[in-house]
Amino acid sequence: MATAVSAPASSHTPAVDVPALTGLLDGRYADVRQLVRDNLAEHASILTDAEEMSVPEFRERVLEVVRLMADTGQTGFGFPKEHGGGGDIGASVAAFETLALGDLSVVVKVGVQFGLFGGAILHLGTERHHRAYIDDLVHARLLGCFAMTETGHGSNVQALGTTATYDAEAGEFVLDTPDDRARKDYIGNAAAHASHAVVFAQLVVEGESRGVHALVVRIRDADGNPSPGVRIEDCGRKIGLNGVDNGRLWFDGVRVPRTNLLDRYAVVTEDGRYSSDIENPNRRFFTMLGTLVQGRVCVGGAGINAAKVALAIAIEYAGQRRQFGTPGSGEEEVLLDYGMHQRRLLPLLAQNYALHFAQERVAADLHDVFSDRPEQGLDEHARRALESRAAGTKALGTWHASRTIQECREACGGAGYLSVNRFDALRADTDVFTTFEGDNTILLQLVAKGLLTDYQDSFEDLDQIGLVRLVASTAVETVLERTNARSILERLRDAVPSSDDAPDAGLLDGDYHLELFTWREEHLLSSVARRLKRGIDSGQDPAEVFSRCQDHVISAARAHVERIVLEAFLDKVATVEAGPNRDAVGLLCDLYALSRIESDRGWFLEHGRLSNARAKAVTAMVNELCRRLRPIAQDLVDAYAIPREMLRAEILEFSGS
Repeated sequence: MATAVSAPASSHTPAVDVPALTGLLDGRYADVRQLVRDNLAEHASILTDAEEMSVPEFRERVLEVVRLMADTGQTGFGFPKEHGGGGDIGASVAAFETLALGDLSVVVKVGVQFGLFGGAILHLGTERHHRAYIDDLVHARLLGCFAMTETGHGSNVQALGTTATYDAEAGEFVLDTPDDRARKDYIGNAAAHASHAVVFAQLVVEGESRGVHALVVRIRDADGNPSPGVRIEDCGRKIGLNGVDNGRLWFDGVRVPRTNLLDRYAVVTEDGRYSSDIENPNRRFFTMLGTLVQGRVCVGGAGINAAKVALAIAIEYAGQRRQFGTPGSGEEEVLLDYGMHQRRLLPLLAQNYALHFAQERVAADLHDVFSDRPEQGLDEHARRALESRAAGTKALGTWHASRTIQECREACGGAGYLSVNRFDALRADTDVFTTFEGDNTILLQLVAKGLLTDYQDSFEDLDQIGLVRLVASTAVETVLERTNARSILERLRDAVPSSDDAPDAGLLDGDYHLELFTWREEHLLSSVARRLKRGIDSGQDPAEVFSRCQDHVISAARAHVERIVLEAFLDKVATVEAGPNRDAVGLLCDLYALSRIESDRGWFLEHGRLSNARAKAVTAMVNELCRRLRPIAQDLVDAYAIPREMLRAEILEFSGS
């Protein structure tokens, strides 16, 4: 980790070199991001189409834009070059999250086609599947869907009800939907456009269930009619994303060739023998799902980028719109000059910067773990750590999007309620991100699971009850040793000013912020481990023990993710050349850290890490940082380089002044 860098001690507000700050935000994939921005600007009319077209018309319009973007190559960056792609997973993530500056139906349609459907074939299939499908799907000649979720099971994928039974005599799998709970539900691309689906089903071979596996299934013929035995139903209108044709699928004796099993991790021979290099079925299942982590990374990035649009509109509007003012002055006050308006928007701006750099880190980890580097192999511990980091960043990023878009809407008053100002689409279309690619609360449980087990070999075998038993038996000592409470207390004591110092002493010290975040995380983690152990030692039912501690588990996970977000921000600040931009991002980093401390000041007070006077000093400093950032707020959102066409908001043309 780089050395923490504090904001400048003076009250001076730095100037901002906007192009250089854009370069910092764009990172190594600046050219990719600019390609996507240019494409968005070229197809900006889709924002109006979303408001004026019927649902069937808009679905076709979204498909048209997706195909046009596929023609530019931006949707294929993550696929192998030999199959028509760009061979760069990091570029693929950068393109996808930048696409979220525009219409989000296009984003999700791209995610389904290239991330989920294409990603499943790429990561779960073998060379023959790659040859058969990837070139066509990369260029959107072959449209597909990802049929995992069922009406009765979403997060609990291992309990899916759809079956794929092998008929050795025919050399085919037979797919069946046993009841309506097992129907595939909310499947993007299924209602109108997909000809094929990657279907997740319980694989039954020689009368024995082998767990959930994926198969490529043709669901429509060349004329667009459902294939024999396939029933398709439209999910209808949704809260948002009505350019995406979500549908339901049923299978009644649908036969597919044996070779349609995506068999990178498990093989069924022609005569009906099942084999896998991963003997443990739980580990095999989680390994298969782990290869699909890119979708989770992309959804988190999309939420963070959608929030940028809301912030850009709200902050520019607040810098123009006048309301009230000093009596007798003859001129009303600009909204952003009001302290409460700064309070509403600028901490969210700081959090957006923090999450942007945290997202950059997780995308880089994804690229490193899954790049084609045969000489290194796939590091299992790194893969599990990536899954945890991706889960946590996605959860915080998409919750941030929902909160930020709503706050920005309210900050624009009644005008923000008009469709012409984009907030309605941003709010409605991102709402599902908090449950798409994993319910956020469940994802934080995944984070906690990794922290409590240190991603050891048994990590993937544990359900909630197994986790409780492991922590109660052996893992608690490991957790306590790892958190090393005495050491962190000593470090925190060094970072905290003495009682003789002023309450605001050291408040802009990045080391202090990080130590405080780390102490909270490790205290929560060690205390939840003790609670789990006490529950088991007292003879309580493991499921009941976990249920009673669940809020504590989630708090520990959230504290962990907030710490790694701060760490990523501090590391990024340290890379910026000394000057105004370093000062500016340093101020943002301080505001992020202190606003998060302020939001949890009750906990810090309860646990003796903040005095009453220091808690008040934190609040005062958040106000001061907002005042210092106010003169450069417009520059900070300009650095997002959002095409003007995507800031299609009437309020930016008429401020009411």
